[in-house]
Amino acid sequence: MVSTEPQETSKKPKASPGLLGQLVRFALIGGFCACLDLGIYTGERALGMDHLPWDTVARAISFIVGTTTAYFLNRKFTFSAGRKEGAGQVGGFVLLYAVTFFVAVGMNALMLVVLPEMAWKATIAWVISQGTATAINFVMLKWVVFREPVA
Repeated sequence: MVSTEPQETSKKPKASPGLLGQLVRFALIGGFCACLDLGIYTGERALGMDHLPWDTVARAISFIVGTTTAYFLNRKFTFSAGRKEGAGQVGGFVLLYAVTFFVAVGMNALMLVVLPEMAWKATIAWVISQGTATAINFVMLKWVVFREPVA
């Protein structure tokens, strides 16, 4: 006999992997996305985007690609609260990454001006700009964009 009554499901939402698990996943995803970002930036510079204003445009493009990839991967694998749909979550992401976009692109431009001429100048500028933006991201993603409801 088949019941037509709604059935209760015992399926619970996946639990958060915990702070250490989140840090490890965030670091792995971040490392992958940083390589993607740096690869795009380096490729663009090799194609002639290595002087003003194109070096800033190159950094902006690489940041957007790397960051968007990181958002979707972290949403799926790192932060369980990210598995919920919602305009507020997307709005929080947009606001956070608008800020970190200007931090990363601005820091990169500043470092290209203040660092002395050397073979690895563009890469060092990228690393400093990426590190500055990453320092903001984990905390803001965990406790603002993908915050878990208090039980």
